[in-house]
Amino acid sequence: MSISAAFNSALSGLTANSRLTEVISGNLANALTPGHAPRTLELEARGTGGGVAVTGVTRHVDPVVLADRRLADSALADAQTRAGFAASLERALGLPGDGGGLADRLAAFEAAVATASSRPEDDARLNAVLREATTFATALNDAAEQIETLRSRADTDIAGAVERLNTSLAQVAEINTRIVSARAAGHETAALEDRRQQAIDGIAELVPVRQLERGRGAVALVSTGGALLLDGRPAQIGFEATPLVAANMTVENGLVSGLEIGGRPAPTGAGGPLAGGRLGALFDNRDGIGPEAQRGLDALARDLAERVESLTPPPSPGLFTDAGARFAPADETGLAGRLAVNPAVDPAQGGTLFRLRTGPDAAAPGPPAVAPYLAAIGNALAARQAPEPGAPQGNLSDHVAQISSRIAQERLAAERAVSFASGQAGELRELELRGGVDSDAELQRLLVVEQAFSANARMIRTLDEMMQTLLRI
Repeated sequence: MSISAAFNSALSGLTANSRLTEVISGNLANALTPGHAPRTLELEARGTGGGVAVTGVTRHVDPVVLADRRLADSALADAQTRAGFAASLERALGLPGDGGGLADRLAAFEAAVATASSRPEDDARLNAVLREATTFATALNDAAEQIETLRSRADTDIAGAVERLNTSLAQVAEINTRIVSARAAGHETAALEDRRQQAIDGIAELVPVRQLERGRGAVALVSTGGALLLDGRPAQIGFEATPLVAANMTVENGLVSGLEIGGRPAPTGAGGPLAGGRLGALFDNRDGIGPEAQRGLDALARDLAERVESLTPPPSPGLFTDAGARFAPADETGLAGRLAVNPAVDPAQGGTLFRLRTGPDAAAPGPPAVAPYLAAIGNALAARQAPEPGAPQGNLSDHVAQISSRIAQERLAAERAVSFASGQAGELRELELRGGVDSDAELQRLLVVEQAFSANARMIRTLDEMMQTLLRI
């Protein structure tokens, strides 16, 4: 080997060792950086002239673990979104014993009716009946309003999630383009691939996706529901936010927006193409769980209205009215938000208290010590009947307890799902981190690079001494 060839070999070794030091230091510096995958420098012997050549940087990722971890993140986001909504619903109805829940308000109303029935001539006791009736109706109104608020908030969150999804898909498409261009020019793309992985991780929280490799470093994204989200161009996800979602507003009647993928309507239910992540859970909160809770409240309000209206001949409304009118069975949707105490029994609205003794349609007070209407209300509330066809019979308190129990069970089930999904996601993330940067191994590699760097430096120094000796001869 000539001196010049030896010099070139040693110089190529110094260059490779310098590049190795840069890669190792980058691994160590980003050991805790989310999305950073460990790199190794690829080297090969040069066939002509000897020495070593750097052929590229390899980014090490386990695609199977990464895909499973993304699916677990989607499931966790789904479960957390549902659990938060269920907990909010439970707070809207109130917990038994907290003093402000539906069960406690109904119990206070029934107790006031029983107390007033024993001394109907006492206006203070009649006022207590009016107060507790109003409070119970208001509790139903407030619960219905909070459900509408929760659905409206879910609609707003859907709009934000769709915007984030579109932005992230466009970002991945842009990074794809930059990776393809960089590889064509012979540049490294590991940093761009890290950024792309972080962007796809954000998408996976909203929608469970699978990553498909395409030529020249690009990737495509397909949801587990079968929707092609990105393959060259990103799909455009469409959604129109609704400022206020009322009880009667559904996707079916067109009063709230559904979802579009590439301009075509897409189902938003459990079997929809974007179900399984935070976005699908938000749609289920707005269009499934929320309306179901609203229907339960409306059924309770209908049960109450029908029980007391049976004591008053039509067309006069009973003690509880549908916004002042007699309840119409065909207009049950949203009844819990419209339920109100009959103004005929409220002195503040031009009515009189004696009608609590004799009935809302009574023209004369009758004997003060006789209260047939109060006694009939107590019996009506305690009567065992089915609130709807196929439902078990029970009194009104049983009906309230069934609604509260159902929502509590949904909340507990959602929390169990969160616990399971959290454990699964944590295990997969731990497994992914095991394949990350090993600082001890990187430091050992750095020691080897230092030794190789010293050896190449000594080679160059020796060649320089040989040249100096030859020149002196």
